[in-house]
Amino acid sequence: MKLGIGVLKPICDMRYDLVFDTGVRLLRVQCKWASRSGEVIVAPLYTNRRAREGLRRTFYAPTEIDAFAVYCSDLDRCYFIPIEELKGRYSPSFRLGPTRNKQAAGIRWAKDYEFAAKLGRPGP
Repeated sequence: MKLGIGVLKPICDMRYDLVFDTGVRLLRVQCKWASRSGEVIVAPLYTNRRAREGLRRTFYAPTEIDAFAVYCSDLDRCYFIPIEELKGRYSPSFRLGPTRNKQAAGIRWAKDYEFAAKLGRPGP
């Protein structure tokens, strides 16, 4: 809301937790927790539940949600991840600092997914 985005809650059970009104469009957002391991944040973007046959893992589809809002309590920061950027990855990682081998190509930097970076400009 500090970024000027309207935040709405559905009044019935849906696959998303919130709706963000960016002024340009409405985005269905699923909220998740992320954990930190050294210089990497890992965000499991699926659900688990017990079923008769064991643990059942369920994934989200672009027809159900538009993005994930991810909170990392170790950093006290929120990240915004559009579902179309995942390309089938259900537990993506985001780097906080440089890699040991100085690789830079193909790295998802956490700073690029912070709310202000993704939602502070018109149209995510």
